[in-house]
Amino acid sequence: MTIVPVRRVRGELFVPGDKSISHRSIMLGALASGTTRVQGFLNGADCLSTIDCFARMGIQIDVNGDSVTVYGKGMRGLSQPAQALYTGNSGTTTRLLTGLLAAQRFDSVIDGDASIRKRPMAHVKTPLELMGARIEGDFCPVRITAAPLRGIAYSLPVASAQLKSAVLLAALYAEGPTLIHEPQISRDHTERMLSHMGASVAHDGYTITCEPVSRLTAADFKVCGDISSAAFFMVAAAIVPDSQVTLRDVGINPTRTGIIDVLKQMGADMKVENVRDLGGEPVADITVSSSPLKGIRIGGDMIPRLIDELPVLAVAAAFAEGVTQIEDAQQLRVKETDRIAAVTTELARANVDATATSDGMVITGGRQVRGAAFKTYHDHRMAMSMAVLALAAHGESSIENPQVVDISFPGFFEMLNQLTA
Repeated sequence: MTIVPVRRVRGELFVPGDKSISHRSIMLGALASGTTRVQGFLNGADCLSTIDCFARMGIQIDVNGDSVTVYGKGMRGLSQPAQALYTGNSGTTTRLLTGLLAAQRFDSVIDGDASIRKRPMAHVKTPLELMGARIEGDFCPVRITAAPLRGIAYSLPVASAQLKSAVLLAALYAEGPTLIHEPQISRDHTERMLSHMGASVAHDGYTITCEPVSRLTAADFKVCGDISSAAFFMVAAAIVPDSQVTLRDVGINPTRTGIIDVLKQMGADMKVENVRDLGGEPVADITVSSSPLKGIRIGGDMIPRLIDELPVLAVAAAFAEGVTQIEDAQQLRVKETDRIAAVTTELARANVDATATSDGMVITGGRQVRGAAFKTYHDHRMAMSMAVLALAAHGESSIENPQVVDISFPGFFEMLNQLTA
């Protein structure tokens, strides 16, 4: 795909539904007793992988556009799949399923695409094996043998919503309570949704206590707009001169709003308005206008609140004055690709002063950002980040394998064209 620089980015959008919530609505709906109805479901490839896995375990799921109906069979209603459950490119599906399947009374195998097969599973296995799970394989395919589980007290080595959620799903079936201590607060959609469906999940500072349950009650969910998808348009509006974009009904769960906080610290002209509740999650309308940006330090407790947005924040840093230091983000090394290496390599193609570190990157703004032939590494967030950069660069750019955006954001380029027309 060829992208040329634009004069301005203007308009308003409703971004697709939140990916994290969409995944969990299928998983928890399958375990619930009764019918769960989901509005605003994200029909990205990752979420469709979750639907396929649960359909293979005997769950009827009807999809009508972004409306999904899940006919739950209860906590013990899943059936043994006839073959390996294929999770595609979805790390969320892979890791959360591992926790859930570890608690079932049947054996199973989880496998994914080439990217998933490179993503380590050892940090998910460790707490599950302490609970009594029997799991073979530090990378996919992983083989899970039925075994009874017991509650444990466990300190997460990193703040990870996927790791935390895998343990929480296993804890629903364990004997006795499970206590999870987080080093920093990570996104809490699993806890919110479990509580909404009748589970006993309590927060005390950085510690979560989950009691086993015999029943989850089906519920209806209205999925808010995904702030991770909105982030690309926020940065585009900030870096392209004479721009203003309004994003409607965006989820502003406080465990996810690091992108807002950081862009404001960088000097972005941003308004968050019409704050309200939608399906148990806070949402708002966000308007971003072009403005000069400055480099800042991004690290510590902020990282879990914007881990997926760091590639596009690196693009913002390329157009900022001064140095942006991203640290404490070693998790980027084990995403769909090594995003630290990928981001710094692609920024360098655009004449940006970008250096990789062991846990992040250093980006110095001030140079002329040039169009280039960008690689995507089969990573949806890399493709969208480089497309945003291309809008404000000097000269034409090309994006390799642009269709990879369908993993999380079908229609991304159409929306981008709408704002740049």
